[in-house]
Amino acid sequence: MTRLIRSLSTADTPSLSYPEVGATAARPLPDGYQHLHEDVLIGRGPDVFARAGAAVTTWRMHRASGARVRAGAERAAPGVAVEVAVGAGPLRITAPCEVVWTAYEETRTGFAYGTRTGHPECGEESFVVHLRADGSVWFTVTAFSTPARWYTRVAGPLVPVLQRWYARRLGRTLRKIAAE
Repeated sequence: MTRLIRSLSTADTPSLSYPEVGATAARPLPDGYQHLHEDVLIGRGPDVFARAGAAVTTWRMHRASGARVRAGAERAAPGVAVEVAVGAGPLRITAPCEVVWTAYEETRTGFAYGTRTGHPECGEESFVVHLRADGSVWFTVTAFSTPARWYTRVAGPLVPVLQRWYARRLGRTLRKIAAE
């Protein structure tokens, strides 16, 4: 079962930078944000599902895709602080986040993190692996976000394109990991 540890108000979540905490676990996504939903076929069978789920929840997928990850725990759990960085040198973008929900279920494994103060965007993103009834294994990225820094506001319509590209890159990376 999905564990939500945050209420939908920010009164008890001062480190998170948006009020709709946990919204990627439900539908519809909140208004006023750009929405992202990407599904990528990873493979077939319970072994692929297990490897993919482990790679998602232990940060391996992010690291293998080229991101630098610093996390407060080896495995995703509600409340764990995570910092994801992409780029190099003066072009490095650091994104502080916090895990807001996890799913460690028979046919679904993953988590969502929300943006913390200092993140270039404001919103939430989930990374979930699903084992469907037909045996296929799918990876889904769901997000809602809006610019929170001057450079993401200036980048305007380029930001959703980059987010979609990164979601697909994560899917391709996860497919390779799960095939090992």
